[in-house]
Amino acid sequence: MSTVQTPYGPILVLKEGTTETKGYDAIRNNIEAALVITEIIKSSLGPRGMDKMLVDTLGDVTITNDGATMLKQLDVQHPAAKILVEIAKATDSEVGDGTTSAVVFAGKLLEEARKLLDKNVHPTNIVDGYQFASKKALERLYQIAIKISPEDKEWLLKLAKTSMRSKIIAEESDYLANLVIEAVFQVAEKRDDKTYKVDVDNISVLKKQGGSMADSSLVKGIIVDKEVVHSGMPKTVKNAKIALLNAPLEIEKTEYSAEIRISDPSKMKAFLDQEAVMLKQMVDKIKEVGANVVFCQKGIDDLAQHYLAKAGILAVRRVKESDMGRLAKATGGRIVTNIEDLTPADLGHAEIVEERKVEEDKWVFVEGCKNPKAVSVLIRGGSQRVVDEAERSIHDAIMVTKDVLENPLVVAGGGAPEEEMAQYIREEAKKMPGREQLAALAYADALENAIPLTLAENAGMDPLDVQVQLRAAHSKGNIWYGVDAYSNKVEDMYKLGVFEPAIVKEQVVKAATEAATMILRIDDVIAAKLSKPPAGGPGGKPPGGEEGSTPNLPE
Repeated sequence: MSTVQTPYGPILVLKEGTTETKGYDAIRNNIEAALVITEIIKSSLGPRGMDKMLVDTLGDVTITNDGATMLKQLDVQHPAAKILVEIAKATDSEVGDGTTSAVVFAGKLLEEARKLLDKNVHPTNIVDGYQFASKKALERLYQIAIKISPEDKEWLLKLAKTSMRSKIIAEESDYLANLVIEAVFQVAEKRDDKTYKVDVDNISVLKKQGGSMADSSLVKGIIVDKEVVHSGMPKTVKNAKIALLNAPLEIEKTEYSAEIRISDPSKMKAFLDQEAVMLKQMVDKIKEVGANVVFCQKGIDDLAQHYLAKAGILAVRRVKESDMGRLAKATGGRIVTNIEDLTPADLGHAEIVEERKVEEDKWVFVEGCKNPKAVSVLIRGGSQRVVDEAERSIHDAIMVTKDVLENPLVVAGGGAPEEEMAQYIREEAKKMPGREQLAALAYADALENAIPLTLAENAGMDPLDVQVQLRAAHSKGNIWYGVDAYSNKVEDMYKLGVFEPAIVKEQVVKAATEAATMILRIDDVIAAKLSKPPAGGPGGKPPGGEEGSTPNLPE
């Protein structure tokens, strides 16, 4: 309530129009809002998950089964539901995969919490039980995790293919997984004997509709999605010496007004010719240091283009800053901000720089770099929607490969580790006194329901039968038994070669637990009244009269 009644009359505590929801009503409202998000993306989990079609306000269509993409596109208003959107974004940026799992698991934790609230279990007891259970889940996860060698490409192939199995590119996963692993190894830097450091920003993913997915390729160098600026320039340069400029090849106008007085008409032409002289000096400097290719982050004047073409130099202008950074890494060149400072030592090197036609566009390919620590993956596909989704899938596969190179521990997929963690939590919960034990058992049920049983449901299997079979298999010590969505059976996922990074599972458990406990701790929602748009709305009439008239002011 925004007004409190006192013996001295009503006192306005909160702004008029503020609403307040307290106690269990507030918690239940938040849980219901979060469950709506879970229900939207639950059916997209796993290799047999369904896709969603999202249409924005402009009519642009996105077809995807990537959890993070769905939630980024949805315009979620409820603050509790936004928490689930945030954990999807965090999981995507941290480990790149497991976004749908994290949101579905958080939803199941809240669903189980609602049942406990109905039994009058206090939210604090639930939170304590959940936190105990999450620690035990991670304890069991790292007990069963398999240590692998980061150099073992067979393992990396299995992981990349597992990541792609639930995507639109599943049929081409063998070919694309090889591309991804080669790309990641190209940019990886050895940190010690056992791990690598991978900066995924050094892998540029470009997409172009046309051809088939099998036409996708890895370029050990950079693809710049710009064309050569002048038709008179060479379209192919072998043994390229590349100048990288973060300075315009044009005469910049002064920032202040200036007046020039010329008394002699003969000096007029000399003044006009001076601009051309300055541009020629810039080009001469580039030619002098031995450069035959120029990538410029800024503009290139028409006259400068003419001089460059005459000198036989291939030039590209308005190159993105990110591409300039990748070019510097791939070619070994240095980005120069002042043309006067350019020296032969600043030039990058590549075997070939060539303009090629990709469908209707012309792009510049820089290949055969000496030690390419930046590479490009070019994705092809039958339609724009297909290449968009393929790009998202490739991103997930790159992130999964990076995760394992940085932390070489893996677990089998198909819900096997979740079932094993759930069984372990149930055993450990028996040692707990009080109502926290109920919460820990509810956590185990949520873990089991969120991943293994949702995978089974999405594959058209009977969740109850699957639950019984999984529990029986794991109680006998078959720790890698999970849901095979293709054969519709409970199988040994290790033998089937279905693997995921342990770090992804850890992120899912931590993110979902944090989101659920945060929502359960909220017992009071105070919402201010939504502010009204300005009178007349955007582009409307001003208050107090017709458009252009003076508003009525008090006398």
